[in-house]
Amino acid sequence: MDILRAVAISLVVIGSVVGVAIFARGLREIVRTVRIGRPAPERARPIGTRLGVLAREVLGHERFANRPDIKVAHWVVMVSFPVLFLTLVTGYGQVARPTYSLPLIGHFIPLEWAIEAIGWASLLGILMLIVIRQVTRLRRPGRSSRFFGSNQGQAYFVEATVLAVVLCALTLRGLEYALAAQLPDTAHLASAWHFPLTAWFGASWVAVDRGTLEVVVIVVSTVKILVSMSWFVVVGLQPSMGVAWHRFLAVVNIYARRETDGAPALGALQPMRGADGRPLDLTSLEDLPDDVRLGVGAIEDFTWKGLLDFATCTECGRCQDQCPAWNTAKPLSPKLLTLALRDHAFATAPYLQAAGAGAPGAPATPSGIDPHAMRLIDNVIDPEVLWACTTCGACVEQCPVDIEHVDAIVDMRRYEVLMESAFPSELGGMFTKLERKGNPWGMAPKARLDWAKGLPFDVPVIGRDVEDARGLDYLFWVGCAGAYEERAKKTSRAVAELLFTAGVSFAVLGDGESCTGDPARRAGNELLFQTLAAGNIETLDEVGAQSIVVTCAHCFNTLSREYPQLGGRYEVIHHTELLNRLVAEDRLTPVPFEAADVAQVMTLAGAGTGTSPGQTVTYHDPCYLGRHNKIYAPPRDLLGALPGVELTEMPRNSERSFCCGAGGARMWMEEKTGTRINAARAEEAVATGAGTIVTACPFCTVMLGDGVAGLPAGADGAPAPRVVDVAQLLLERVRPPV
Repeated sequence: MDILRAVAISLVVIGSVVGVAIFARGLREIVRTVRIGRPAPERARPIGTRLGVLAREVLGHERFANRPDIKVAHWVVMVSFPVLFLTLVTGYGQVARPTYSLPLIGHFIPLEWAIEAIGWASLLGILMLIVIRQVTRLRRPGRSSRFFGSNQGQAYFVEATVLAVVLCALTLRGLEYALAAQLPDTAHLASAWHFPLTAWFGASWVAVDRGTLEVVVIVVSTVKILVSMSWFVVVGLQPSMGVAWHRFLAVVNIYARRETDGAPALGALQPMRGADGRPLDLTSLEDLPDDVRLGVGAIEDFTWKGLLDFATCTECGRCQDQCPAWNTAKPLSPKLLTLALRDHAFATAPYLQAAGAGAPGAPATPSGIDPHAMRLIDNVIDPEVLWACTTCGACVEQCPVDIEHVDAIVDMRRYEVLMESAFPSELGGMFTKLERKGNPWGMAPKARLDWAKGLPFDVPVIGRDVEDARGLDYLFWVGCAGAYEERAKKTSRAVAELLFTAGVSFAVLGDGESCTGDPARRAGNELLFQTLAAGNIETLDEVGAQSIVVTCAHCFNTLSREYPQLGGRYEVIHHTELLNRLVAEDRLTPVPFEAADVAQVMTLAGAGTGTSPGQTVTYHDPCYLGRHNKIYAPPRDLLGALPGVELTEMPRNSERSFCCGAGGARMWMEEKTGTRINAARAEEAVATGAGTIVTACPFCTVMLGDGVAGLPAGADGAPAPRVVDVAQLLLERVRPPV
């Protein structure tokens, strides 16, 4: 016994010293790597608000809402670490004295109940997570698995460690029961009050002699400690092992999240920032040094929060599972992109630290470092990967540790566009059209009112028919698509007719309107975006715009979420919100119509051939309306108010909706690999059996319309479903045929 105890104590002491030392070394490497990033001055305060959001998200596991099984399993495993840590401390005492218990709290009944409940729950939880991983990999092999590209060996090691520690903790509880029952002074402890969930098997060991029980306690305690310290050693030697380190780093990463209200990093893009972490605007650009780097061209150009994002990645693949590019065989995976940047950061950090990166006042490129050799694109990230992103935000929405993928991708695009002039050729034409004509189609400004021709009333134009917008209910921001794209024009007409019918006073800017700059900004051309935005803000301020209604989800997001960054603050409402309000106030009253009127309605709405609008419809959530701005209910409420219309949802809807493929300036780029994103989404919509596909963004209308048109004809010869905006569908019922 004495020899065993001496050996066990030696192993435990040596293992603990080595484990803690190596773990501390790994933590130091993470801190040093993160510190090479640029400042992020807005990520620390307000402290109270951030702590509240941190507590809510960590304890509530809000990002697991769509997977309640994984949510419960992961939550109990997470909670087991601080709770079962007390059993690890107890284990150190038990190596020297098997009957050891923590002073004061060792036999505190609520604590004992918590330890045993969490112990069993975490055992079931880790087994469930192990099974889910294996079943997922078997059912969805290769690229279709969200675990594709993840380091499976590291994941297995972490799972095995958790399983071993929990089994040791529960085994020790049973042994403690048996030892307590054998001693007169502690026999009263051997009851269900102190061992509520382990007495049932601990009682079977009471007959074993005390010496044997003590030997087993020493061995199990030693194993438990050495397994824990082995974990410390392994993760300490691999500071980039996010699947293990995330349990610590996620706390900091969630605290330092972009949005202090707890929302994901969606909606407005982060402004382009200088070396000091402060936003850059057109004025400040004039005073920048010659060696400035705009955007992110090297790993040290990311902020420390961006580098912390990469280090925190758990490799769970939930971002990859939802990514429209990855799911249509494009080269982009948000997870693999993050892992590539993480590995590059840890590989280059020592050299950058030696050269002075991250130090106050350090130059953009530290001395002795070749800027071209450190360039991310081509050297670390393939350009095809960078430009495949639609910025739909599905990765950000799903990430359980609040990684800001979209901001990182756009920052790298900014460097490529502004510093290297390296971007897809299609974007060059789009940029030129925006600069010269104020719209990505390159159409003449005077044609911006063509959509209103033939309406049974005149659409007022500010500066021509009305002096300004101050006496109006709304300024109707038509948008480039709504003004120039034939299918989107029908939405503009429908909205104008509905507003006129409801007695809403409105006017448009006509040729005074210009592109909001959304495609330029998401393509990385921040300077062009700011130029366009500055012109629009000046115009809106001059006409006294206060309330603005828009039909384009991208215009809605830019006007309401991004213009405030440049001083333009307005009340912006999406047309589905306004129309839903008008219906609720009985200012618009949808009515049923007979089947005989269907053909006339179809012609009236300009829908062409298709299935009766009085039948089943399915709704596609635009990414920049739904996921980026959380507007899910108004369009569905409008559909629910239409007599005879039945909504059938696609499998991927609301927060988990699948992108149409137009965002991130992809509207103007060709898809050169894999399945077209709009075709994949159109196929999913058609599979619902709906006769009408409804959406609420002109980009989505165009992409889904093209997607449906490109699908092969059905075997039964049934006509393809029509694609319309919800406003068109509402107009058909508010203004039935006569």
